[in-house]
Formats: sequence, structure tokens, C-alpha cells
Amino acid sequence: MWTLLILAIDAIILYMIVPFVITRILGWGVVSRGNAAKEVAFTFDDGPDPCYTPELLDLLHEHDVKATFFVLGKKAEQFPDLIQRMHREGHQIGIHNYTHTPNWIYSPWTNRRKQVDRTADIVERITGERPILYRPPWGLLNLGDLVFLRRSYRVVLWSVMVGDWKASVSAAQIKHDLLKKIKPGSIIVLHDNGDTPGADREAPLNMITGLEEVLKEISRRGLKSQRVDELLNKEASRIGEARSSVKHHGQINL
Repeated sequence: MWTLLILAIDAIILYMIVPFVITRILGWGVVSRGNAAKEVAFTFDDGPDPCYTPELLDLLHEHDVKATFFVLGKKAEQFPDLIQRMHREGHQIGIHNYTHTPNWIYSPWTNRRKQVDRTADIVERITGERPILYRPPWGLLNLGDLVFLRRSYRVVLWSVMVGDWKASVSAAQIKHDLLKKIKPGSIIVLHDNGDTPGADREAPLNMITGLEEVLKEISRRGLKSQRVDELLNKEASRIGEARSSVKHHGQINL
């Protein structure tokens, strides 16, 4: 009995906790920020959303900002016109799983096939371009992800987070926290959909309101917002090469 319990605890530590320490604490195998001198990258998770994403896209267009959207495959299927608009307006589209569920509950093969590759297939059908950037929900990878997913996708986390998925975080607070935390090379994570577990449905409204003032201020500071692939500079050329290396089943050699 105790032996089985110890083995189960060891398996959990190996499968879940070790990848968390490696990626979230040590930063190995993932990208959390760039080395740019005057650039930052705004990224948006959990969309597209038919109410908030169009408003966000309007705001980005108004300020001539290119961003990266880590989309849910299920949402992309429901709102392909928004995916097309993102692509048409020059934004980068990454993967945030098919549904907003943690990788810890899946085997590596199930997660790859039913969540990540499935979403990449959907986006590719809509835009003609296959995503190669991936952000796991809650930033949680399992042990298999470190081995298998990184062969085909570049894992992107973040360096700035401000709790914008909660409606209790006001637009003013979002503005204050973003301007305090944003530095050259920052990868900022925000959310344009509020119906995922733990989020508030109306929260993206505060995010968009606060972001409008932030975009004005970072421009005055001489900072420019770019897509993640552009922010990474040296990695950008490799990302371009990876796109041309897409195989029939979505395998990409990095």
C-alpha cells in the first residue's frame, strides 16, 4: 500500500512538478522574454471571442500594433472570421490548446494529437499558415511536452502578467501594473476572452480599456510593440525556416 502511494507521488512529481520547475522557475526550454532594446510583445490568450476580440483588434489597428494571439481551437472553429481577420491584419496566431484544460491531465500523445496538433490543423485550414508557437493553458507543461512538443513548436510563456482575467481588477489597475512592469523585451500576457475556468466573463472589457492608455504611454516611452517572432530577433529566421519545413502531418523540424 505504502509502496504504491510512494510510487504514485513520485510519478506525479516527475510528470508535473519537475516540468514546472524546469520551465516556470528555471526558464529552460521555453521563451519568456526577448532581448530587444526598444521592443515588447503583447500576447492575448483564450480567444477569439465574438464580443471582445473585434474591439481589441480595432484598438490594435488604431495604434498600428501587431500582436500575437494564442487561440483555442474550439473557439477558432466557432469564429473563423476572427481568425481570418487576425491573419489579414498581420497578427501572429499561436496555439493555446483546443480547449482550456491543463496538460497535466493528459498523456503526452493525447495532448499532442487532440489539443495542440488539432488546433494547428484548424488554424492552418482557416489561414493557410500553420502556427508553430505554443502556450499551454496556465503555462503548465507535462514531462512529455518537454520531449515531444518542443520538436515541432516553440513554447512561449510570458514575463508580465497582471491578473486581467478577473473583473475585480479595474482598468486603472491594469494600466498601472502594466506600465510598472513592462520593460524592453517584455512578453505581456493578456486575455480577450472571459469564459475559461477561473475567469470572469466581463473581465476583458477592463483589459481593453486599460490597454488603450498603455499603448499611448509606451509609444511616448519610445517602445514599439511587435509580434513574438519579431521580438525574438535571432529566432525569427529559424521560425521562418520552420514554416517551410511543415510536413504532411504537421511535423516541423526545429
